[in-house]
Amino acid sequence: MVLIKKYPNRRLYDTSSSQYVNLDYIKKLVTDHAEFTVVDSKSGADLTKSILLQIISEQESNDQQSLLTNSVLKQLIRYYDTDMQLFMRQYLEQSMAVFLERQDTLQGMMKDLVDASPLGLFNQIMEKNMKMWREWGDLDAPKGGEKSE
Repeated sequence: MVLIKKYPNRRLYDTSSSQYVNLDYIKKLVTDHAEFTVVDSKSGADLTKSILLQIISEQESNDQQSLLTNSVLKQLIRYYDTDMQLFMRQYLEQSMAVFLERQDTLQGMMKDLVDASPLGLFNQIMEKNMKMWREWGDLDAPKGGEKSE
């Protein structure tokens, strides 16, 4: 578990690597599936959610990379302070988990499809040929201090 401390000057410090980091570093931890926590350096309060929201906010400011449309954001806001808030949180978590699982399955199927395509088969044949040629080249190479003529 990576522990990151946030100092009053708004700097973030990774205690495991003993270095100051930025939001891009935190984003990389997320994409690498690393477990981490961000805490306030003085109080020890957990600030992980606010840092994650800050990363999302920065990503959402670029319309080309935005995931959350105005419509989606409005719908999410409508669920706050309702009896359905807990249900919505669970639904979103489960939906994302299923989506990511299906995405991995789909990527595996696409890889298998590409490997089975004529281009994929040709690529496999070329890789085998290159390996054989390298091995044959190693057999013909002079050994130790021998000189080739």
